Amino acid sequence: MNIQIVIYSSILFFLSEFALMIAKRSTKKGSKTRNDKSSLLLLWLAIPLGLTAGFFNANYQLWDVYNQTIAIVGLSVLVIGISIRWISIIQLNKGFTVDVAITENHKLKTDGMYKNIRHPSYFGLILICFGLSIAMNSVISILAITIPILLAILYRIKVEEDILVKEFGEFYEDYKKKTNKIIPKLY
Repeated sequence: MNIQIVIYSSILFFLSEFALMIAKRSTKKGSKTRNDKSSLLLLWLAIPLGLTAGFFNANYQLWDVYNQTIAIVGLSVLVIGISIRWISIIQLNKGFTVDVAITENHKLKTDGMYKNIRHPSYFGLILICFGLSIAMNSVISILAITIPILLAILYRIKVEEDILVKEFGEFYEDYKKKTNKIIPKLY
């Protein structure tokens, strides 16, 4: 194994996110509330720029068993992240959009993956990016990828939660008290 597998993994990740962007955008007709506050743009800047900086700082030397083990751990985290992200997207079904929107018949999802954390798809996204950065075998890559993407995701969550509080009021506030924001049992 070498860095090429990491590169191919990042390309597949990009293609899956691009497909989501095309297929899961809200429509003006079906949306009651739409207010992204440029959070989608911020994510679309942070992810490719972070990954680019990560690849520039990745370990491209001949990999020994130690480097390959680190890469396998990173790719395993990536696969777990993809699983969490896609399961949470599938569970939301029509409620999932890439831009922040509340549809006409929107119901708050509080079961399945959403029973314990409010934003499992972002948790999955963080794991995907963190896994890719680990697989690059460079501490600088981990920092270059994780910090800007995490900051963009946290901003996005704030935008989403503001809209959810406006839409669902006390029901969402109670849900917030019973769940973690993004990391089960931690945050």
